[in-house]
Amino acid sequence: MFDILVYLYETYYRPDACPEPEALARKLSAVGFDDVEISEALVWLTDLTAMASVDHALTASSTGTRFYVQQESDVLGTAAIGFIQFLESARVLTPLQREIVIERALALDDTPVALGKLKVIVLMLLWSQGKEPDALMFDDLFVDDADIAPRLLH
Repeated sequence: MFDILVYLYETYYRPDACPEPEALARKLSAVGFDDVEISEALVWLTDLTAMASVDHALTASSTGTRFYVQQESDVLGTAAIGFIQFLESARVLTPLQREIVIERALALDDTPVALGKLKVIVLMLLWSQGKEPDALMFDDLFVDDADIAPRLLH
């Protein structure tokens, strides 16, 4: 499913450039994606769009600290929670966007959610809202953590 999401991000620079779901499913199938993965990705994107369009007045203006319940901690893992907090402190994510990222991550079957997958979720959220992360943040979101050496503090 994540290969499809990345493909959509790279192929359609804006979400409104994406064809309707039926036509998109045919295009993805023609490119070689599996029908089950296509279906999962389209449902996931539909749910993302639905979450992003709901008015969350209280969450949108939140300035408090976000505490994670045990289920969220178990599914997300410490790396994902730390990265979400980093993105929020860097003002890449608003409190509302944070909640959407958490909800979409909890909708996956992965426990804990791999950091690479969380980064794709963040990219897809920003893409679906027509927002582009700045160049430095984009590099951090699109780099696979397995491809880089650990950072050392001196």
